[in-house]
Amino acid sequence: MNPTLRLHPDDDVLIARSQLVGGLFVEGVSVRGLVPPGHKLAARDIAAGAPVRRYNQIIGFATRPIAAGEHVHVHNLDMGPDKGGFERDYAFGADLKPEAAHRQASFMGIRRANGRVATRNYIGVLTSVNCSATVARAIAEHFSRRSNPAALAAFPNVDGVVALTHGTGCGMASDGLGMDVLRRTLSGYATHPNFAGVLVVGLGCEGNQISAWQAASGLADGTQLHSFNIQDTGGTQQTVAKGIALIESMLPQANAVERTPCGAEHILIGLQCGGSDGYSGISANPALGAAVDLLVAHGGSAILSETPEVYGAEHLLTRRAASRAVGEKLIERIRWWEDYTQRNGGEMNNNPSPGNKAGGLTTILEKSLGAVAKGGTTNLRAVYEYAEPVRERGFVFMDTPGYDPVSVTGQVAGGANVVCFTTGRGSAYGCAPAPSLKLSTNSALWQRQADDIDINCGEIVDGSATIEAMGQRIFERVLAAASGERTRSEQHGYGQNEFVPWQLGAVM
Repeated sequence: MNPTLRLHPDDDVLIARSQLVGGLFVEGVSVRGLVPPGHKLAARDIAAGAPVRRYNQIIGFATRPIAAGEHVHVHNLDMGPDKGGFERDYAFGADLKPEAAHRQASFMGIRRANGRVATRNYIGVLTSVNCSATVARAIAEHFSRRSNPAALAAFPNVDGVVALTHGTGCGMASDGLGMDVLRRTLSGYATHPNFAGVLVVGLGCEGNQISAWQAASGLADGTQLHSFNIQDTGGTQQTVAKGIALIESMLPQANAVERTPCGAEHILIGLQCGGSDGYSGISANPALGAAVDLLVAHGGSAILSETPEVYGAEHLLTRRAASRAVGEKLIERIRWWEDYTQRNGGEMNNNPSPGNKAGGLTTILEKSLGAVAKGGTTNLRAVYEYAEPVRERGFVFMDTPGYDPVSVTGQVAGGANVVCFTTGRGSAYGCAPAPSLKLSTNSALWQRQADDIDINCGEIVDGSATIEAMGQRIFERVLAAASGERTRSEQHGYGQNEFVPWQLGAVM
């Protein structure tokens, strides 16, 4: 097997399949020094200041002359002019393609009375504020199958009771963007089809008053949605007891469900990558993109997010925008992030993380080019703000931070009922109430951390699988997970601590 990968004939770099040592002759060049797995080496001499291409796209500019065979990384490559990279041609809609022929596939889902379809059947305990988090956890813990298996023994169709708590809800402006985002996120979870019932627990004096949240969200208490405050209920012990009693009253109805065949058009995947490496854009991300293309052909939908991690590759998405307005909304969000990071003393190239760099990614331009591959090749139908309900079918974008728990929280609030999460460095993550499938980018990670990984896309790098075949495998695993097959993260009990709404604005 060739020790390097050439992703495009016009690329200036090769990608190491394994660690390369000095003197090794590859692709017509002699390796100069050690090049770690997943890292880049120069395919030709590169002049100082010249653009450097991978995927036939600019990933940065040489900060000094780079000799053929030399390791290309942070010591000789950066973003370029004024750290803003290069001018992108947005060419709105230039790459629009006709709709694929409709295909049909099904999974065993749970049909709700409102017509939505669930992939899981939980009862959720949400909090209006951090101050009620301990009570919420105590309520949910009473129904833990690990510590109190008898509590749900008579309700086998209920996947569990989960407490989703957060660190905000007060000490913030009582109106404005920060509060709007929090309330929108809580509303998305309170109405998520994967919850058969929900409790919302508050303290009573917080900025995020439950009554104001319900009024803003058009929600009201009913048989499967209950809300109450610790201060009104009589303190911690009585509030926990009340919460337990309310859940016990909801369990019979929650259990009265059955899985029936449902079309794949009811699947909405949240697309994520975390702990990315130099293989992410070669294996797991494009394979997931192939699965997305299959899902869209079956009428389903997928959400690409992490706006800071499409920066430098957004021109590839605007070319696929279904309308100029859709493309311009994406660019407006990019501009917002440029201003946001500058106001907070950062820059877009603060990302990649140290782990990303250790795995071979040098600039945000390079990371983004690999990240957008998760979105496949179909048309971009819509752009949503954080935690907005996703109503458009097909491939869409949601504006979120790049921090995985915050990003997934927004996607699930928007309606995602499955999450696909690629990783090259390794990730331990889950997201109740949506099952999360993890895809490794390389076989070494699969062998090292198989306990946390559902699918090994490293076979693509190894040469034993194609992107298309792996995409089909991912699509089939998505259908299985949506039908109730438990993922690795679910088996380990992940999901409750990973609820992290995006906190915007000053803490006061």
